[in-house]
Amino acid sequence: MAEAVRRLVVGVDGSEDSKLALRWAIDYARAFGGEVEAVAAPEMIISATIHDAYTEEDYVRDTEERLTKTLAEVVAPDAGVTVTPKVVPGLAARALPKAAMGADMLVIGSHGEGELPGMHLGSTASYCVHHAPCPVVVLRSQVL
Repeated sequence: MAEAVRRLVVGVDGSEDSKLALRWAIDYARAFGGEVEAVAAPEMIISATIHDAYTEEDYVRDTEERLTKTLAEVVAPDAGVTVTPKVVPGLAARALPKAAMGADMLVIGSHGEGELPGMHLGSTASYCVHHAPCPVVVLRSQVL
């Protein structure tokens, strides 16, 4: 008999693919007795380093709000699974594998908010597939 999956880390950026990943992880955790950690990383744009109009705190606040909104939309009150939100520093591609240290599985969408047309796998998903310390499940909300 296979060992139970206890901790699933899910990359959440508010995109349709990340919502699908979160739904899938919740269903999987419910079926196998696991818990879900919904992880988001602030994506700071280069202009933030040029002028003070938007600070790192602003990006973190926006990320927390986006994560809270996504969880409210996706996680049913009677989900039967513990879902813990977590905002981590750094670029999502590098932050998600770090957040997945000790996890049984990393679940991500194939593309995030920065999707480029024609790409079969987004840059964050590609990085995670190659660098995560655990098995990675990649989900796509629509066929390109």
